[in-house]
Amino acid sequence: MSATLLHPAVLGTAMVVTFMTLIMTKRLSAIAALIAVPIAFGLIAGAGEGLGDMMLEGVAQVTPTALMLCFAVLYFAIVMDAGLFDPLVRKVLAVVGEDPLRISIGTAVLAMLVSLDGDGTTTALIVITAFLPVYRRVGMNPLILGTLLALSNSLMNYLPWGGPSARAATAVHADLNDVFLPLLPAMGVGLGATLFLAWRFGLAERRRLAISPVVIQNDPAQIPVLPASMTDESARRPRLFWLNLVLTVGLVLGMLLSLAPLPVLMMGAFAAAITVNYPHLKEQKQRLAAHSENVVNVVVLIFAAGAFTGILNGTGMTDAMARAALSIVPASVGPLLAPITALVSMPLTFVMSNDAYYFGVVPVIAQTAAMYGIEPEAIARASLMGQPVHSLSPLLAPIYLVCGLLKVDVADAQKFSLKWAVFIGLITLTAAIVTGAIPLAGDGVALAPK
Repeated sequence: MSATLLHPAVLGTAMVVTFMTLIMTKRLSAIAALIAVPIAFGLIAGAGEGLGDMMLEGVAQVTPTALMLCFAVLYFAIVMDAGLFDPLVRKVLAVVGEDPLRISIGTAVLAMLVSLDGDGTTTALIVITAFLPVYRRVGMNPLILGTLLALSNSLMNYLPWGGPSARAATAVHADLNDVFLPLLPAMGVGLGATLFLAWRFGLAERRRLAISPVVIQNDPAQIPVLPASMTDESARRPRLFWLNLVLTVGLVLGMLLSLAPLPVLMMGAFAAAITVNYPHLKEQKQRLAAHSENVVNVVVLIFAAGAFTGILNGTGMTDAMARAALSIVPASVGPLLAPITALVSMPLTFVMSNDAYYFGVVPVIAQTAAMYGIEPEAIARASLMGQPVHSLSPLLAPIYLVCGLLKVDVADAQKFSLKWAVFIGLITLTAAIVTGAIPLAGDGVALAPK
């Protein structure tokens, strides 16, 4: 390998390592590191005046993703504020009663449905505050609640407006629909496996607590109470429940049928939802202000990532690193990079943040895999397989929130849940390979390094 290729390869590796180190040691925020680090290394690489154009080109490529995420977060926040999930929560709580089997399955179902809004913190608050009193009343292990919550939410985050999918698509410059839609069958299998796990947990708790399903009766005095996070009555619009439900189902169908680009569907749905539920401008401003922090955090992160990958690609660092990797990857292993990426994503995302993994590691893998005929979209899907394990990472703030609410130790939660997270990850990966979402092997021939 020539010196001209070695230099950007080494520089690119140093840039990625520096970025990952800064955010994992919390010296810089992910947003600041995504901007400052590539500028510094771009200057070292001699890009000089070209840096601005590289950054703008990278930002332009991720603009549709940022636009979609902006209005997706706002849409689901609006319909949740209006009370779309209230009847669901009440119904689930009323149905589960004091049967450990129904409680366990109900936990998974509610977590999956509430996770539609893409916000893991909101899901945790709603599900835990709704179900923890039930678990305590019956005597069930609260670690089951935490496990089912984490697994359900991590799989639902495959949705286009979920953070991991958006990061994966942004990292390889792929269309979100092209990443997500082929993954739908595998996602369904993963969710089914989670429900099966909930069923097994429920049966085990029945036996442990010596509760017979024959004698289980719902106590009519136990009236389901909504979590405090869902009781902002001034924002509730119960009379518009069916309209919001039809609008949401229509949005999901439009996405699955690709009736229009995702950003367009989200923008239209948001405009309809906020106008119908909150017709007065003052109310609309209040709802937007209530959710502005989430929107800004997501959109700014995506734009910063665009600048990062713009410089990484524009300076030739990505291509150089891929060719350097290609020169040391055995020819027999190269075509298997998609399933290898999926397997490796489990330990890597456990010890790394999503930002470090998707923006630091995945672009290099995608570039290398392309030389073996593996599409970048396939690598993006493969990189998502580690999300069930990532949900238990000690680097994540939500795990501390969940454990704090459940009053359990983080180490105990990880010890209990990790094996099940790996199990669900492997089941989902197998389904993705069988359905063709992740190719078992590439059909291309490796390019010789120049």
